[in-house]
Amino acid sequence: MSSGGGTKAIVAALSANLGIAVTKFVAFLLTHSSSMLAESIHSLADSGNQVLLLVGGKRAQRAATPQHPFGYGRERYVYGFVVSIVLFTVGGLFALYEAYHKWHDPHGIDSWQWVPVVVLVAAIGMESYSFRTAIHESNAVRGDRSWKDFVRTAKAPELPVILLEDLAALLGLVFALFGVTLTLLTGNGRWDAVGTAAIGVLLVVVAAVLAVEMKSLLLGESANPEAVRRIEAALVGPGVSSIIHMRTLHLGPEELLVAAKIAVPPTESAADVAEAIDAAEVRVREAVPIARVIYLEPDIRRAAVSDPRATVEP
Repeated sequence: MSSGGGTKAIVAALSANLGIAVTKFVAFLLTHSSSMLAESIHSLADSGNQVLLLVGGKRAQRAATPQHPFGYGRERYVYGFVVSIVLFTVGGLFALYEAYHKWHDPHGIDSWQWVPVVVLVAAIGMESYSFRTAIHESNAVRGDRSWKDFVRTAKAPELPVILLEDLAALLGLVFALFGVTLTLLTGNGRWDAVGTAAIGVLLVVVAAVLAVEMKSLLLGESANPEAVRRIEAALVGPGVSSIIHMRTLHLGPEELLVAAKIAVPPTESAADVAEAIDAAEVRVREAVPIARVIYLEPDIRRAAVSDPRATVEP
């Protein structure tokens, strides 16, 4: 994975979650709080997810092979999708099951009563540090996009995944603190079940958002509009009068495929056309460095274009 910021955010989240998971589980063993158990599993799932992101980033760096001529860049998206599945099943569904069980068998916290509160407050502090790191690293690449647009349009999956996981972790800790505190104050274990159910619903929603975004990247997304405009401007030049139609496709977060049919003067020789294509490729790579795979087809623009796809990509 070439994104140093993404790796830094993942390592920070992994370090925080491993420590938090152990602490929460010890608190669960002492108190038998369902919120603490749900949060323990949540942190454990998050830790596994961060390992998956690191593995996906490493495997995506493999060189292209005859069987995979465009390389393995999209493997990062595959692991991002697996993360959403783990978050949904191990995190969300388990928490909902535990909430259902606790609701029908409510019991208060009879021993080590304030241990969960201390653990949750400490966990909020550690998780806040991880979230702050993810925000800092994301701001370095987010530009002027809103956070919603950043999550929806980012081509590298690691930072959006960590951002959503850390946000869900912080909200989950707040829900757990709410349920545990009310259970301690009222002696009614159903408040613990309510906090656990809120954690489950939150994780299911976050997992669904991640799955939708990763699915879009797996199917193949075009370059963003700004990159498309730069490519269009770079293609037109000496020997290339216009673009007849163009398609772009992300082969990975840092690798873009550009395929275009370009209009060349009808009087040009084959050598002139080849020279014009070479020059156009150089201009495109200078304008958009991640445009590493470029296929240009020369043609002569006619008065009417019969191909309904022959439109410039918006």
